[in-house]
Amino acid sequence: MAEILSPPVLIGLIAVALAFDFLNGLHDAANSIATIVSTRVLQPRYAVMWAAFFNFIAFLLFGVHVAQTVGTGIVAADIIDARVIFGALMGAISWNLITWWAGIPSSSSHALIGGLVGAGVTKAGGAAVVWKGVLTTGAAIVLSPMSGFFLALLLVLTVSWLFVRATPRAVDGSFRLLQFVSASFYSLGHGGNDAQKTMGIIAVLLFSQGRLGGEFYVPFWVVITCQAAMGLGTLVGGWRIVHTMGAKITRLTPMQGFCAETGGAITLFAATSLGIPVSTTHTITGSIVGVGAARKVSAVRWNVASNIVVAWIVTMPAAALMAALFYALSGLFP
Repeated sequence: MAEILSPPVLIGLIAVALAFDFLNGLHDAANSIATIVSTRVLQPRYAVMWAAFFNFIAFLLFGVHVAQTVGTGIVAADIIDARVIFGALMGAISWNLITWWAGIPSSSSHALIGGLVGAGVTKAGGAAVVWKGVLTTGAAIVLSPMSGFFLALLLVLTVSWLFVRATPRAVDGSFRLLQFVSASFYSLGHGGNDAQKTMGIIAVLLFSQGRLGGEFYVPFWVVITCQAAMGLGTLVGGWRIVHTMGAKITRLTPMQGFCAETGGAITLFAATSLGIPVSTTHTITGSIVGVGAARKVSAVRWNVASNIVVAWIVTMPAAALMAALFYALSGLFP
């Protein structure tokens, strides 16, 4: 068992984890609201309230499969201790702040996964890594945006065929209402998948301290606290990234916004039910590109999209390096 921490230190680490969860909500607010804001269905201040509410209640619909994966399926649970948790969180938080400041919609999820791997490998070498979980998560970097892309593309083509005889004004009016539904589902998927990553971190920390009775599980107070932190972060919002996601990649109509959110929500619901920690950022970006490409290939600003893809590739190794540094620095203090 890991070194037993004093209650103040344990509480401090949990607070750092919740700070990451808050920043995750702030950083990824764009995922939930960019489309509904860019189509002017909701003003930004109301959109964040809408998204925050559905982020918070997501625990009512989903289990904790993703939390189980993050807690025990990325780095071996018996390797994880307070220093590994601290390094992982600080590496992920640092990368989130850098990309938030630059307005780059990188993945908070993969920053955390990278942080866990970086700190775990620094402590115990490659043997610390649960490669099945890491490879599954790595595959999701490619598969989740592809799924969002093709689902959104298929939805746009289907809806266009169904409403071929309707006037543009009638279509716009119908999908302004339907976007409330699709944005709600996407926010549920976001809250269900992303908040669980912090639940897994806190639960494995408690497990390493012998506070779960020898069996790994996620206490309800951890679930509700993480959902609240995520919802509060979304409420504060991340407007730099909202602008990138909602306007710079492609211009959206309410119908396209509905298709992007619905395609993304289906992807997130499926991944969460399978316990796969995917990136909500990657998923919605793929969906937005899909609806833009359905109109015409030139409708997508491919230079912006390519810059985002570069950020996706860099996120895990960058967060891992930062986590390794923080892990090493934490050893300098008693």
